Amino acid sequence: MSNILKRANSIVNERSEEKERQYGPFAESMQRAAAIYRLIAPEGVKMTTDDMYKAMIALKLSREAYAHKEDNLLDIAAYIGALNNYIEGEPDIENRPEN
Repeated sequence: MSNILKRANSIVNERSEEKERQYGPFAESMQRAAAIYRLIAPEGVKMTTDDMYKAMIALKLSREAYAHKEDNLLDIAAYIGALNNYIEGEPDIENRPEN
């Protein structure tokens, strides 16, 4: 079993092409989810993209509180890393220059 933080980094910063084809860029997915929430939320309730990341972290923490599953912890670490990338304004992996 590999280190959970290394695996989370791989999910957030080294996403495979297949993952991109299935779900699209992660930051765009979170922006769309927040926009969808705003459409179905009660009037006056706001949700930013930052809030969407935090809601996903809260969901995973809630699941972990109910029953331990390594995937919960992995997802929490990945969402925290992705939130940090979003806050820092780092470009999506597909727009990053080659090293």
